[in-house]
Amino acid sequence: MYIAVDAMGGDYAPRAVVEGAIQAVREYGIEVLLVGNREAITRELTYAREKESSLLTIQHASQTITMGDSPVAALRSKQESSLHIAFKHVKSGEAGAVVSAGNSGAVLALAVTSLGRLKGVERPAIVTVIPTSGEHRACLLDAGANIECKPQHLVQFAVMGEVYARVVRGVRSPRIGLLSNGEEDSKGTETTRIANEILKKLSLNYIGYVEGRDLNSGNVDVIVTDGFTGNVALKTMEGFYDFLQGQLRSLFTKNWQGKLAYLLLRRSFANLRASLDADEVGGAPLLGTKGLTIIAHGASTPKAIKNAIRVADESVRRGMNQQIVDNLQALPEMAFVTTELKRGGRNLWTQIRERFRPRDTDSTTSETLEQPQMQESKDVHDVHVVHVVPDANVVDVEQDIQEPKGTRKTRELQHGQHGQHEYDAQHNAKDGQEQRAIQSDNQVQPAQPAQKEEE
Repeated sequence: MYIAVDAMGGDYAPRAVVEGAIQAVREYGIEVLLVGNREAITRELTYAREKESSLLTIQHASQTITMGDSPVAALRSKQESSLHIAFKHVKSGEAGAVVSAGNSGAVLALAVTSLGRLKGVERPAIVTVIPTSGEHRACLLDAGANIECKPQHLVQFAVMGEVYARVVRGVRSPRIGLLSNGEEDSKGTETTRIANEILKKLSLNYIGYVEGRDLNSGNVDVIVTDGFTGNVALKTMEGFYDFLQGQLRSLFTKNWQGKLAYLLLRRSFANLRASLDADEVGGAPLLGTKGLTIIAHGASTPKAIKNAIRVADESVRRGMNQQIVDNLQALPEMAFVTTELKRGGRNLWTQIRERFRPRDTDSTTSETLEQPQMQESKDVHDVHVVHVVPDANVVDVEQDIQEPKGTRKTRELQHGQHGQHEYDAQHNAKDGQEQRAIQSDNQVQPAQPAQKEEE
């Protein structure tokens, strides 16, 4: 079974894609179908002193989906594109997987709509491999396909990631962690807390919550999260790698001492660069669809394309999709019963509110305490208002707390016939009476000086 490669996708297509396919054929003996403009592909084969053979064939496509095309528009208007034709070969069973460095949105859309989802999978996920200080690289999913997820989606990601790490990456018993903002069970969102409880009940090698600092530690093999968080984490690591690389280059080229140090450490840095080389991974598989899809980086080199084809071939030959289906079907139904967790997810905030709730104040004071942010989030005018001090259980008068602008404007419209100055005088007098009454009831300050003079 051959691998269908989108020869027209990528920043350096078709040359980089064709060269990578040639390397995969030569080094691994993988059967590859190059899909795209026949004339352009033939020209690149001639440039590389290669020609069509039993392992390397060409399928002509008259259209190309570019990086700037809208995925939805491309699905409708470019039915004869190289991506469409490549997925048709997978859907018919002739090809085992699609490899593309082209428009990732179009690749995702076509993979889901054309191939469909595996049984038991609600949301396909992108898994990417990141470097670690341990023996194996870690698998992070989802890396961007699903911005918002439900608990069952995270559980499915964990199952799919475990199969990928074990079957393709060769990790005997992958350690699975759920990305959160702390290791304690009380941390995270309601979604992660529910998923955490479910994963504890499964037969996976689940180690619990992991934090951002654990991503490259080598202490976890499969990191599960939603697509938004995963993509941010991935881009953060990429950005730091570029930053570190620039800092080291500046350090070793600044003066003759730096250049000498580089000569002494050159071999060690070569090994470090190889361990961080993204081209060794090739691409990010989209797990959960019928037929495998490898999404390569738009700026993929021939080496990256070669390794993407290799990963696709290994995944197909080792029956990864069938193992995903089997493992999902084996999930126990009782593991998804977590109604008590939904009810108790806000216990911490409930306790905080009860701890600082005034005991002997009226309903107005309680409402002010429970909704303190309403007075701080809008555009405002300075007036005298009552402010609750939770720790002291008292009411204090502050001169600079502010009132929503819309409220004052409404009053101005309602009292326009009396004039603004007349209204302000009445309002300030009323405020003074309310303040004195509140202070007298709560006994937080002595009587006002004005009252003493009258006495």
